[in-house]
Parts: sequence; C-alpha cells; structure tokens
Amino acid sequence: MKEYSRTLRIAEEIRRDIAALIQGELQDPRIGMVTVSRVEISRDLVHAKIFITLLDAQVSEGNDLHKSLQGLNNAAGFLRRALAKRLRLRIVPQLRFVHDESVVRGARLTALIDAAVATDRDHIKRHDKP
Repeated sequence: MKEYSRTLRIAEEIRRDIAALIQGELQDPRIGMVTVSRVEISRDLVHAKIFITLLDAQVSEGNDLHKSLQGLNNAAGFLRRALAKRLRLRIVPQLRFVHDESVVRGARLTALIDAAVATDRDHIKRHDKP
C-alpha cells in the first residue's frame, strides 16, 4: 500500500511541475492554453501519461487539439530533462501527452441533465394548469 501512495504523490508532483514548465518554459506556438488535469504513472515509474485539456475553446476544433498534443509530445524530451532537474528520482518517466476527455464528457452530461430537467418542468407546467 505504501508503494501505491508513493506513486500518487509522485504523479501529483509531476502534474504540478509539468504545468509550471509548460506555462513558463515552452515557446511552441502550437501549444495553446493548456491545463494539466492529471498524471497517471506506471508502478515502476517508467511511463507517465499526462492528461491535458485546452482552455480557450479549442476542443471543438480537433485540429488545434491535435497541434497542441503534437507540440507537447515533441517537447516531451525537453520537459523530461527539466523535470529531472526538479525531481529527486532515480528514474524520470517517459512522458506521453493525451487529451483528457472527462471535461468534455462532463459538459455533455450536464447539458443532457439540464435538457431533461427543462423538459420535465414543461411537462409538469402543462399538466398542472386547470
């Protein structure tokens, strides 16, 4: 159990550091306003999957999302070296950036729930009138 909590702590530290490095160090114009939502690390700390979301409504345009992911994955070596300087780990994981679709799914579910509630209200209003 202790090993598992260690990976969670390392994942959170990597999330914070990667977010700061992307914001402060990367100059790639392909990378828009990116938020690092979470990091998943393999138990052996060799691989890290970094989930990102785009802030400035670029998600609807798959091309901008693709460009941002391409830019981040191209900068993965630079980010890994910079991360190695910040972290006190024997092994710094290989970084792979992926889009976090949970935000998009959450927005879609919220819209569906809002539509269902509005339909239910309309139905109740129609049947309550004398």
